[in-house]
Amino acid sequence: MPSFSPQTTAAGPGARTSTAPAAAAEVRPYDALLLYSFGGPNKPEDVVPFLRNVTVGKGIPDSRLEEVGEHYYGFGGKSPINEQNLALKAALEEELASRGIDLPVVWGNRNWEPYTRDAVEQLAGAGAQRVVALVTSAFSSYSGCRQYREDLALTLDARGELGPDGSTGIQFDKVRSYFNHPGFAQANIDAVLEGYEALAAKGGDVAEARLVFVTHSIPLTMEAASRISHATYSRQHLDLARVVAEEVSARLGHEVEWNLTFCSRSGPPAQPWLEPDVNDHLESLAADDVTNVVLSPIGFVSDHMEVAYDLDTEAMETASRLGITAVRAGTVGTRAPFVAGLVDLVLERAAIARDEKFTEAVVGELGPFRSVCAPDCCLRRDGEPSGIPALCSTDLHR
Repeated sequence: MPSFSPQTTAAGPGARTSTAPAAAAEVRPYDALLLYSFGGPNKPEDVVPFLRNVTVGKGIPDSRLEEVGEHYYGFGGKSPINEQNLALKAALEEELASRGIDLPVVWGNRNWEPYTRDAVEQLAGAGAQRVVALVTSAFSSYSGCRQYREDLALTLDARGELGPDGSTGIQFDKVRSYFNHPGFAQANIDAVLEGYEALAAKGGDVAEARLVFVTHSIPLTMEAASRISHATYSRQHLDLARVVAEEVSARLGHEVEWNLTFCSRSGPPAQPWLEPDVNDHLESLAADDVTNVVLSPIGFVSDHMEVAYDLDTEAMETASRLGITAVRAGTVGTRAPFVAGLVDLVLERAAIARDEKFTEAVVGELGPFRSVCAPDCCLRRDGEPSGIPALCSTDLHR
């Protein structure tokens, strides 16, 4: 367990004081959990159709998608994300069962099989009436939150189940963005400490090693739009990074210098995105005679393609070329603190749905994010409403 002290925020009108309800009955009113993810191809023939789904509406020709697909073809045309989602689903089921909670877990993806529509059909077939959604993105932004809520609304609309006030079929809620939940923080701390152990095993200088946090870059206009959620996407990462770095420093017995960097930039070169790119940052570190680095993919839940290619392949090649001894820390994956924290978040959301008082556990300085989003929260472009309904918000609550 962390030596850092999680902050807590009381909410709700009742009298609960625990960080999350513990009894099996306290999952009410939910009768299912939707594990909601990005998706990825399972074989080479899937790659271009998958990328068409990801880039729909952007007018990108298949020839360009084939070029982008080389990342996937280099791994046999198969993304690791689907197996990782199945592992997380199994871990959630095990954690729920260990607490005596009977809550079926259904998996669905925005961009590949099983699609959102498949998951909703499965839920409907099982008779689910109210479902809590858990997105496999810890941070709040268009790509990490609103796009999932829009996809869910569009799926319900295609089923003829979206009215002016939300769903007329299954009712959906979601857990809050969980980047600053103690379980996510602890799992990242554990992973980084293991990274320093791996560096030492390679003969690296742990005392001198720089800690480089890495997350997915987004356009600056999306970054600006994310501030409506509570704090911008980059500030969310910086808040968590400080928590992780401080605890790692305490455990190692010396102050660890750290930086936040970005990867997976796409789009036209003229469009500004969050920087620095992790490879450019490694160049800067080498220029400053830094020769030991631990890379922490703090922005990613599992070792999917951005981690496997952008970090394990590209960034490691950059580090090797520069003479830097580098190791990549793990993602939170199915680590016990992370999985337990996700179940705590589900039970916290159930308490909100029951309008009971509870305590929201967080680390860092930002406090808990909303589980019911504000109108126009996390738009794709700042100040430009998409015109697409999004579930789990105050303007379309259900």
